[in-house]
Amino acid sequence: MLDVVVLAAGKGTRMKSSLPKVLHPIGGKPMLGHVLDAARQLNAEQLNVVIGHGSQSVVDQFVEDDISFCYQLEQLGTGHAVQQVIPKLRPNAVTLILYGDVPLIQVETLKKLIGAVDETSIGLLTVNLDNPKGYGRIVRDNNGDVRSIVEEKDASIEQRLITEGNTGVMALLGKQLLEWLPKLNNENVQKEYYLTDLIEIAQANSIKIKTQTATTEEEVLGVNNRQQQAQLERHYQQSRAEQIMIAGATLLDPKRFDCRGNLTVGNDVIIDINCVFEGNVLLGDGVKIEANCVIKNTTIGSGSVLKANTLCEDAVIGNDCDLGPFARVRPGTVMANNTKLGNFVETKNVFIGEGSKVNHLTYIGDAKIGTSVNIGAGTITCNYDGVNKHKTEIHDDAFIGSNSSLVAPIVIGKGATVGAGSTITSNVPDANLSVTRAKQRNLSDWKRPEKK
Repeated sequence: MLDVVVLAAGKGTRMKSSLPKVLHPIGGKPMLGHVLDAARQLNAEQLNVVIGHGSQSVVDQFVEDDISFCYQLEQLGTGHAVQQVIPKLRPNAVTLILYGDVPLIQVETLKKLIGAVDETSIGLLTVNLDNPKGYGRIVRDNNGDVRSIVEEKDASIEQRLITEGNTGVMALLGKQLLEWLPKLNNENVQKEYYLTDLIEIAQANSIKIKTQTATTEEEVLGVNNRQQQAQLERHYQQSRAEQIMIAGATLLDPKRFDCRGNLTVGNDVIIDINCVFEGNVLLGDGVKIEANCVIKNTTIGSGSVLKANTLCEDAVIGNDCDLGPFARVRPGTVMANNTKLGNFVETKNVFIGEGSKVNHLTYIGDAKIGTSVNIGAGTITCNYDGVNKHKTEIHDDAFIGSNSSLVAPIVIGKGATVGAGSTITSNVPDANLSVTRAKQRNLSDWKRPEKK
């Protein structure tokens, strides 16, 4: 049995933000969300989250049924925070204590830590550092056994030279916590109840301290300011970039890549610089994404190309499609195979049939377009009357001339042609030509205005 306690009550003063610290994002997800995801991968039966500052914002963000919130009304230290969970601790379960501002903790590390726990030992996660400033120091005896953890503000000059730091992450039996938490005191510089004092209490009860070392400093780094947040963000993105390249994609510069969700790639995908992937994105084999594209919750079929500065959101793009540059594909857009959107084209809630082309400087919204349709530059579907949206249907093989306005609701028939510059307000039958233009007048006696 496994219970997880996540400490997430801190204000995060150095973030200088009205947003609770644990809600600040790494990789597009709140830091607390990363920690809870790791806990769920451990098959924890209880997720207890201790909240304080901005508690309602945290509750509103995480409404999942498997989370139990506990409130720390005064922030009197980590030991005091865990004391708020005492009514929910199960004596025979292993309790894992995590931190909501340590988002990159690795599941495999935690599994090893939990595996160290039994009736005679508890697990403690440490980290080796070149510069341990800010960390509590792990004090060991001549046999290498942990004797105590000394907070930096309470450490002697000699103890501050120790490079093994305490991460605060520990695992122990619930019954041990229930017995030891009431014994904590605040006789220290900060006048706080330190969770780390449990180590000495364990020693006094002949319980062995088994340590597990973190793989990197970033894995256990807590975020206390914007600089640390940026540091972890880049570490996270570098890790995601490596995963994407292993999966078969070429990143022209892995340091200029951002994934803020779940990105799945096929073979031979090419991603240029400064592209951002949000939500759930799937790229088929041979997809090419040029520079500065933003793609959110979109599937892109094999062989398709997104030219530079194209935005896609909540869309489905078929195989061998060509989009952009500077196209904006809004929610509800579905493009069949071999379709094209030119530069400065915007679409929304539209189906585009196979082989159809929507050329540059065009807006198509709330529309159904058949196969092999050509829509000329500057075309607009006038879908909104100020209150309601209306549908435009353009059937197979139709041709829409440049600079046309199609006033919905309207149907353009199969094989029909709309002359350039037309404003169409009535249905166009199959194979008809529809032209609406004012008669051209040439005035020979007209004089161009002159600047006075």
